[in-house]
Amino acid sequence: MEYKDYEKALSIPRIGKYRLACNDDKDKALILYRYNIKLCQELYGILGVFEVVLRNAIDEHFKVQLCDRDWLVTQSKNGFLTTHQDTIISEINKLENNNKYTHDKLVSSLSLGVWTFMFSRKCYKDSGKTLLRIFPNKTPGLNQRDIYADLDKIRIFRNRIAHHEPVSFGVTGKVDIAYVYDIFSLINKYIGFLGYNADELLYGVETPLQTIIKIDELGKTI
Repeated sequence: MEYKDYEKALSIPRIGKYRLACNDDKDKALILYRYNIKLCQELYGILGVFEVVLRNAIDEHFKVQLCDRDWLVTQSKNGFLTTHQDTIISEINKLENNNKYTHDKLVSSLSLGVWTFMFSRKCYKDSGKTLLRIFPNKTPGLNQRDIYADLDKIRIFRNRIAHHEPVSFGVTGKVDIAYVYDIFSLINKYIGFLGYNADELLYGVETPLQTIIKIDELGKTI
């Protein structure tokens, strides 16, 4: 396919961002576009693992803390999750309509946004100010506000990938892997905070490091 064919298939505005990042070099723009796809694929897998580990830790914490095996339902009706009541009830209804409702399936159906929200100031306070206990290895002094801000950065990044947005260049429009590398490092750090060794937990999962290096090398030729 020629560059004009990619413009037709992907749209001029979408592929044009990569062309701009590559100083109007069409060939490098397509290379960067492909690297960006691979980078997103690699990061999506890692984000998926992190999301599962985070939500499971939160779930186990509140099952014990609240002495309630179905705490998501209880707290969405009359507790610290009433803000997300519509979302949670909607997921419950979907599962019940298919005769598949269990607490575990409800846990897996909720978005990272819901789990991140639990670290927001009000929710953290209303839930008893105990949720930071899920991070046995967190940096001393790291508080609710810090953790919420970090998890929200990861959430925003995850949404960017889910919507196929470019992550291989920064706000300046130039090739820049700093943002991606920072998020990748942040995910690894929080896996450690949760009590796991990131290298062991992600063993066999393709990491983005080689693709990050390739994008960085491409950027140096522009």
